[in-house]
Amino acid sequence: MSTITLLLQRLQDGDPEASRELITLVYAELRALASRKMAHEQPGQTIQATALVHEAWYRLGGDQQPAWQNRAHFFGAMAEAMRRILIENARRKRRQRHGGQLQRLDLNEVEIVCPLPDEQLLSLDDALGRLEAEDPRAAEIVKLRFFVGLTQQEAAQHLGISVSTVERTWKFARAWLFREIRRNHPDSPVP
Repeated sequence: MSTITLLLQRLQDGDPEASRELITLVYAELRALASRKMAHEQPGQTIQATALVHEAWYRLGGDQQPAWQNRAHFFGAMAEAMRRILIENARRKRRQRHGGQLQRLDLNEVEIVCPLPDEQLLSLDDALGRLEAEDPRAAEIVKLRFFVGLTQQEAAQHLGISVSTVERTWKFARAWLFREIRRNHPDSPVP
């Protein structure tokens, strides 16, 4: 059983010390995942890894975290929260009152969390919603791999499945998403 799972169990049992230990342990790991993901991205995004982790943490309850079943449950929820934040940010930036199609220049050349332009990110989100209805596990693997930046091995560990299952499902999900985006957004460049 992982340290995080043990801390989650201690937290459910009412151990106040477990909360502090969990926050310290989880924050460092989430920040490392976000930083690693951002290291390979293009400049132009207005959100930073630290802000993404903080926002996702607070959306999940902040200091009043819900009862997590295990590490996979927690990281799955964080992946979903991060995905929603990125989607909301892309939609907000697209609105006319927020600059519409104007290109934002970042003087500090901050790297972005998501490698896709806003239009492609929104197309991906639409397709991901349809995939989730058809194959929830495939959608979860996409969220963990694409939005959180986990490797196939890390995703397998978090979901409690084999690496070969993650590899097979990842290939399927990518092909399925490619087809859906092409079918529903033919003029959108597919990532």
